Amino acid sequence: MRARTRLAIGAASAVAAAGFLTGCGDAGSSGTEAPQQQASGEGCAPVAGEQLVALTDDKNLQNADNVIPAIQTKVADPQLVAALDKVSAALDTEKLIQLNKAVDVDRKTSKVAADEFAAANDLTAGLTRGSGGRIVVGAGNFAESQTLGELYRITLTAAGYEVTVQTVGNRELYEPALERGEIQVVPEYAATMAEFLNTKVNGENADPVSSPDVDATVEALKGLGEKAGISFGAPSTAQNQNAFAVTQAFADQHGVRTLSELAEKCSGQATVLGGPPECQERPFCKPGLEKTYGLSLGSFSSLDQGGPLTKTGLRTGTISVGLIFSSDSAYAAG
Repeated sequence: MRARTRLAIGAASAVAAAGFLTGCGDAGSSGTEAPQQQASGEGCAPVAGEQLVALTDDKNLQNADNVIPAIQTKVADPQLVAALDKVSAALDTEKLIQLNKAVDVDRKTSKVAADEFAAANDLTAGLTRGSGGRIVVGAGNFAESQTLGELYRITLTAAGYEVTVQTVGNRELYEPALERGEIQVVPEYAATMAEFLNTKVNGENADPVSSPDVDATVEALKGLGEKAGISFGAPSTAQNQNAFAVTQAFADQHGVRTLSELAEKCSGQATVLGGPPECQERPFCKPGLEKTYGLSLGSFSSLDQGGPLTKTGLRTGTISVGLIFSSDSAYAAG
């Protein structure tokens, strides 16, 4: 499982709401199925295949977990923020998938992948030099965060700062370090960070502040950040949030590209959803598919959270659809 705990698992308020990136929890350990007999149609049986595709969340079940730079307010001068925003402007979800592929599949280091991306996208062009000084970019203990941290290093260095990237751990460790000034910048995810700060500031039972609307989510995030001494740059269009994957062969055979089409064409006994055990209860996972899209499933297979068990289940044809995060390298063509 990735270190970044998604909202529907990590925040009680988000679970209570119907509405981070992540409808599930820690990885499961078995591939056993727990049949759900409410489905009455024929459904769509799994179709094996190597290439995976994410179905479009056309009714906005998931909240806006856009990549966004978090900055200790004391160092957030305009030139520093502009350097970080250059990364946001260059990123979209497809490019983030390719960055993850470079590390996860092509076995490049995060530094090499970031250097190549920066060169290809002119990340350092036009940056104004800031006040300088030492900046520590913190990163979570998963590859995507480390690669994003390296991208921040590149643009901040070009803006005249002395930059190092330090892997700090999970949010419970790096957010307090950001407040204390032990690190000055960290790549974040808008909805998940908003709910993390929300429960920290307003208590575990606080009403959720994030939504599928990225502007509203970022506005709430910035308001909460002010209370913690944390500022935020511009959000990118790149998102890492819950996504529901099928094989390309399944999508072609059944003619589905969106979750609405999946519900319309594949509700029924043959359709098998795979994911971590918590998916059966979390509002952004199985209940969300049922409530928001009207999808009726034949059975649920208890696997893991966007990990190798779920990917293998799709590729070998034991599950029809599986929970795999939207920026996963498994979506990269080839």
